[in-house]
Amino acid sequence: MSELAAVLFDMDGTLVDTPDAARVATELTAAFQERVDRGAPLRPGAARLLAELERAGVPFALVSASPRSVVDSVTGGALAHVPFAFTLSVDDTVRTKPHPDPYREAALRLGVPGAACVAVEDSPDGAASASAAGCAVLVVPSLLPVPPGPGRVFADSLDVVSLASLRRYVAGGAAATGPV
Repeated sequence: MSELAAVLFDMDGTLVDTPDAARVATELTAAFQERVDRGAPLRPGAARLLAELERAGVPFALVSASPRSVVDSVTGGALAHVPFAFTLSVDDTVRTKPHPDPYREAALRLGVPGAACVAVEDSPDGAASASAAGCAVLVVPSLLPVPPGPGRVFADSLDVVSLASLRRYVAGGAAATGPV
């Protein structure tokens, strides 16, 4: 949030660190936390897909660029029933998305190479992070457009994604691009 606040204060795109930017970052984080605490709805198809992964014994994690307090709020609320292997927040790696650190750490904790993972992402920074870590990336766009790239496939909704399609995607590796 601090980088977003800094950009709001410097319209030419150069990051600045000012007391005003820090104050706005704090206010943005607090407002976001408040909205999450009121309930974060699951994306269509997410509950079904997570249940399918659980039934098949496929471990999965939540890798977020949000603060730990937000991740814990989500996993204690709307996702309380979901058996994540672990969660990663912005607080758990030195660099966050778009750097590859969060997804590299997730693959390490899962005990597999990045190429054996599919990251489900909805943002340009998240997709860049997962791609840089060597993961296949399933993009389910949300607010910001995500550009096409090697190893990225797109789905309009998780309603059309299954464990079988995720397995096909990992098997296809970086050659897989386009829609699911």
